[in-house]
Amino acid sequence: MKIVVIGGTGLIGSKAVSILRQGGHDVVAASPNSGVNTITGEGLREALAGAQVVVDLSNSPSFEDKAVLEFFETSGRHLLAAETEAGVKHHVALSIVGTDRTPDNGYFRAKVAQEKLIKASGVPYTIIRATQFMEFLGGIADSCTNGKTVSVSPGLFQPIASDDVAAAVAEAALAEPRNGTIEIAGPERAPFNEIIARYLKAVGDSREVICDPEALYFGGKVEEQSLVPLGQARLGRIDFAEWHRRSTAKA
Repeated sequence: MKIVVIGGTGLIGSKAVSILRQGGHDVVAASPNSGVNTITGEGLREALAGAQVVVDLSNSPSFEDKAVLEFFETSGRHLLAAETEAGVKHHVALSIVGTDRTPDNGYFRAKVAQEKLIKASGVPYTIIRATQFMEFLGGIADSCTNGKTVSVSPGLFQPIASDDVAAAVAEAALAEPRNGTIEIAGPERAPFNEIIARYLKAVGDSREVICDPEALYFGGKVEEQSLVPLGQARLGRIDFAEWHRRSTAKA
């Protein structure tokens, strides 16, 4: 089966491509560097010719509110139109748990817009909403830092390892379209501030984590359950301790 992975060289894409290729599938790892650009439409027709499945893992180079919305709307329209023309049977997209519950977050609003385009396209689809990746805990801490303190909301958080995300994406690509949404999350749920404090301690970072109910998460206020699944979700197998052990071993 031919599967095109848009964003196939990124963190999740490269792992998903490897899993699918190991399964014997014809996988195209598409990205602007390979001549496939969803913003301009360049190379889409050629890449999608004969494809049964398209996995969209594209991401905006800018997280500024207007730019990220334009990226996902433009990219989504071009990609879905090309899929319709090529007769693609299944569109798989990676989104975020809580996108529709954090309206102050511009990135989340852009992902909601992307999801709406998918649902209206007529292409059979599966949307996978994931919680935040463990690989980004350091960047989150940096974004919340003022001097030697890190202000983080006590809202619940359930980060997932990228290996588990890639496995879920690959599994969805090989399954029948859900025409609906799957939610995935890490195996451990705890207050956001406690998880960040645990991460900083594990990496030997002396910054102090302050529990601040008013702390923003990339511009959005975090309620108790803004960032975790509300209902049934598929849980990853890799907990924080195992993820940190693997990360340390790779370094």
